[in-house]
Amino acid sequence: MLGEILNPYYLQIISFILINIILGISIYITLSSGQLSLGNAGFMGIGAYTSALLTINFEVPLYLSIVLGAVVAGAFGILIGIPALRLSGVYLAIATLGFGEVLRVIFVNWDSVTKGSIGLSGIPHLGRELFQFFRDLGFDPDMLGLKNNQAIYLIVVLVLLIITIFIVWFFIRQNKSRVGRAYAAIKMDEKAAEAMGINITYYKVLSFTQGAILAGFAGALYAHVLAYISPADFAYHRAIDILIFSIFGGSEVIWGAIFGATFMTLLPEALRFISEYRYMIYGIILIVLMAFRPQGIIDVPVLNWLKRTFTFKRRDSNGIRVKKYN
Repeated sequence: MLGEILNPYYLQIISFILINIILGISIYITLSSGQLSLGNAGFMGIGAYTSALLTINFEVPLYLSIVLGAVVAGAFGILIGIPALRLSGVYLAIATLGFGEVLRVIFVNWDSVTKGSIGLSGIPHLGRELFQFFRDLGFDPDMLGLKNNQAIYLIVVLVLLIITIFIVWFFIRQNKSRVGRAYAAIKMDEKAAEAMGINITYYKVLSFTQGAILAGFAGALYAHVLAYISPADFAYHRAIDILIFSIFGGSEVIWGAIFGATFMTLLPEALRFISEYRYMIYGIILIVLMAFRPQGIIDVPVLNWLKRTFTFKRRDSNGIRVKKYN
């Protein structure tokens, strides 16, 4: 029964949604401190190529290479974030977009390492590696009525789901902490935040670095989910897609990035039956949204309304129905 439900194609789309959610959160973090960065595609490429090259050329364990890919991307985030403090708004966006394009050109021309525009193939696949690990422990997909390829894609989805849930939980907690409040203060008024004693330099670099680490981590996962990467995967259009995830869903709250990444990943797939016009419709939706709801689909008032709508009614001691507000 389970084997009839689980289609590898749908499981792979879910995997892309989860990776895109991580990318959406990566741009949400930098936006939460008032920094408009378009360099996340570059950081994603750094994470992907670092992890792929470590596993292919040096036989580094998969889990370690993914972590190292995120760490290297974070190191580049610090290197770019410190000089970028002098820039803001559209100037920062242009500078970080240029950084991403420089990296793409390096990936294209460094043939001896990156294989140029041909790309890297033969990257260890996350699902197959984990499938082999569980099979060595005695797991047999036939026990669940699954074929091998179904089990492989299901394992990928479950691992990515656990990782994504942890990341969402972490940044929700961070938003309620001193760090999150500092980000919000800097975004509202940088000079006022500095006058209150907030270390602007530290928190802006921290925000930039966190975004770079998440983007690099998503890139490493992307490389090992597809088992193939090329410089075209990290071009400027990828940077725009990542920005759209947060802007479309709503950049004020983390749920906006999650919704935006999910919706904008599913939309092209849902419109495949009109493949000639799907990107036209995609563009029209973005134009209409920016015209009528520039803050995105989900913002704080929408979240508050959802909480009121879906809060269960309870009866008090006198039998009178009241609403419980959180």
